[in-house]
Amino acid sequence: MEYRIEHDSMGEVKVPAHKYWGAQTQRSHENFPIGVGLETMPREITHAFGILKKAAAIANHSLRPEKMTAEKLAVISAACDEVISGKLNDHFPLVVWQTGSGTQSNMNANEVIAARGNELAGKKLLHPNDDINMSQSSNDTFPTAMHIAAVAALEDKVIPAVDRLIATFLRLEEENKGIVKSGRTHLQDATPIAFSQEISGWRSSLEKDKALIRLSLPELKKLALGGTAVGTGLNAPKGFDAAVARAVSDLTGKDFVTEENKFHALTSKDELVFAHGALKALAADMMKIANDVRWLASGPRDGLGEIFIPENEPGSSIMPGKVNPTQCEAVTMVSVQVMGNDAAIGFAASQGNFQLNVFMPVLIYNFLQSARLLAESMDSFNHSCASGIRANREKMEHNLHNSLMLVTALNPYIGYENAAKTAKKAYKENISLKEACVALGFLTAERFDEVFHPEQMI
Repeated sequence: MEYRIEHDSMGEVKVPAHKYWGAQTQRSHENFPIGVGLETMPREITHAFGILKKAAAIANHSLRPEKMTAEKLAVISAACDEVISGKLNDHFPLVVWQTGSGTQSNMNANEVIAARGNELAGKKLLHPNDDINMSQSSNDTFPTAMHIAAVAALEDKVIPAVDRLIATFLRLEEENKGIVKSGRTHLQDATPIAFSQEISGWRSSLEKDKALIRLSLPELKKLALGGTAVGTGLNAPKGFDAAVARAVSDLTGKDFVTEENKFHALTSKDELVFAHGALKALAADMMKIANDVRWLASGPRDGLGEIFIPENEPGSSIMPGKVNPTQCEAVTMVSVQVMGNDAAIGFAASQGNFQLNVFMPVLIYNFLQSARLLAESMDSFNHSCASGIRANREKMEHNLHNSLMLVTALNPYIGYENAAKTAKKAYKENISLKEACVALGFLTAERFDEVFHPEQMI
């Protein structure tokens, strides 16, 4: 491999000749051989850096055109567009496990954009620190990139996936109207419920989760950029913070604003904790929905067997013909991962000391993983499982009329204690509720038929 010599304040460094990054990126690449190739800084952060560096150049050009000239702005913008598109991903090699401020990833962006910009200009026009990092610090750029990436993940991935699954449940509700089945509480038989009502519970849970996620977005759209090193805005021109937020909004089509208190923005990560709490709520509901589906589909002969789900692949290497609820299992595993990520995010957010939090890379790594896994698992579950759910009407009807909890309908006519005696006799002697009630002398057969209508109990 051919190398070129780059330098920084600590001296000279050998850098692969075909890479745009410089000395500081190379030092980090060499000093942190932790999770290389496995836990690279999320590409959503790379993308966000492209946006914020372009926005910063636009703001600087409007506020200090003598330093950020039109020529510099043009080549910086072109290089940033390539970062945003993912064209330069191979030039962002750094791992999550680096400095907790994300300084080295900020410098990675500065070096790559400067080098690519100089290549586009055909001359040495840009300096990573003086031009690409103008009016900025790693301490305000990395939390800004975190918020940009988090908002994009929630608005562009998670919420659309939730909407698609909600649409499927709305369709299933309509298709299954009129089907009455046994309800269950404590995993035991309970009073009847319409299958459409059961599905509506799933759908409503997702709608609530979506509302909670949306509730977190306004705070995530407040940006730290402009606070520079400790929140005072040192070396940033007056109005830079608001100007750069407007530029980020224009570039993303999302309504970002500057955070009023930069001392808070650099050290506290409560907005991300709150937003991830909504993701954890979604994970909890997806766990419940997936578990409901696999319980209801259990069998095919020795389980509940009240619904049919798509058969996607063989389920056993030894038991021929076995098919498992694998999509449900994937969803529940993702839910477990998200709940674990929430713990890591909470711990990381608690580590703001004085004017900076230095657990930011691990925090955003876990946040973005949760968002990605939830969105992808919901789409997979929707496409390969939920969309193909069908009611097993015969089994639902059998279970409904075999349920002892239908005796609840007799409470107004024979009282709770007599209804309990009826249910126990029916269960002990393996006879119907009608037979037990008549045998105990609580109702005549004719009166029982008059008052006992399971389908009306919903």
